[in-house]
Amino acid sequence: MKYSNRNQAILLLSDGTVFHGKSIGIEGTTFGEVCFNTGMTGYQEIFTDPSYFGQIMVATNSHIGNYGVHEDEVDSDGIKIAGLVCKNFSFNYSRPDASEGLFEYFEKVNLVAISDVDTRALVRYIRDNGAMNAVICTDGTPLEELKKQLAAVPDMKGLELASTVSTKEPYFFGDEKATYRIAALDLGIKTNILRCLAERDCYIKVFPYNTSFEDLKAFNPDGYFLSNGPGDPDPLKGVQEVARQILATDVPVFGICLGHQIIALANGISTYKMFNGHRGINHPVMNVITNRGEITSQNHGFAVVREELEKHPDFEITHVHLNDGTVAGMRMKNKSCFSVQYHPEASPGPHDARYLFDQFVENIKLAKN
Repeated sequence: MKYSNRNQAILLLSDGTVFHGKSIGIEGTTFGEVCFNTGMTGYQEIFTDPSYFGQIMVATNSHIGNYGVHEDEVDSDGIKIAGLVCKNFSFNYSRPDASEGLFEYFEKVNLVAISDVDTRALVRYIRDNGAMNAVICTDGTPLEELKKQLAAVPDMKGLELASTVSTKEPYFFGDEKATYRIAALDLGIKTNILRCLAERDCYIKVFPYNTSFEDLKAFNPDGYFLSNGPGDPDPLKGVQEVARQILATDVPVFGICLGHQIIALANGISTYKMFNGHRGINHPVMNVITNRGEITSQNHGFAVVREELEKHPDFEITHVHLNDGTVAGMRMKNKSCFSVQYHPEASPGPHDARYLFDQFVENIKLAKN
């Protein structure tokens, strides 16, 4: 039988807690920070999101793999999660136009995954005890050996990961005859962000994370975009300096997630690692400028310090997360610069936040006139 190699497997957390389950049939061990996503759909987009690099994903939805995978539903060049934890893993799928099954998709890159886990108990434990490093083991490695290996895994706080997922060489996206030119700094950019910009008559040049301001400026862009990405924003000192130089030009700027945090840090506003991040497709946000609510897709484990932002004379809060009051968006009073701590391009049903791309293009139009 093709999927008969379903050995007993474990998820070991760094505090010594063990959760038991079964291997989906790919043997090995994998390490990363354990986190959970509350989305009911979109698992392929989650698995290929560069912002999840180095993380073990716990799916709160009880069935994963039931609609297979599709070659068009990717947000990067491949799987970025370190491993998967789920309740029920579907080896068979029902969607007629799926490219292949999820197991085959994982098998190509030897991604270790564990199913038959009590994910409700696991998520409650993470919520109570915070995000922490973990290891999935499906090959029978002794527990004491796993504990030693896990102890050597670096903490996400202070970990720079943008360099691991950023493009190595610049590339173009969209129609070169488009009206507007965007210089995008790739800290782990999602493909759908590029699609959203291209749909709005933008031609984008995507640059590596460590590109100098001079090289960005040489493209003669009408706007700058600072992308999402994984890891702690604080170690990215070079990117912060480039952001400061960009802001000095008065060319419109838009930042998403990690890019949002970089803009804050470039202006002396701190960020911090959250006890639990925001990851899912149903996070409520209030636009305090329009007084309208938005249902948003989010994926971040760091956030901007609200108290410092409120005291900064050049900034104002534009969006607030309604579950915990954290900063979900901000803009500069003296610059054409705004950013959000969520993903307007994701639109997992509601398109509540897509207007942000229109706002960016409108800022560019105003700057050109």
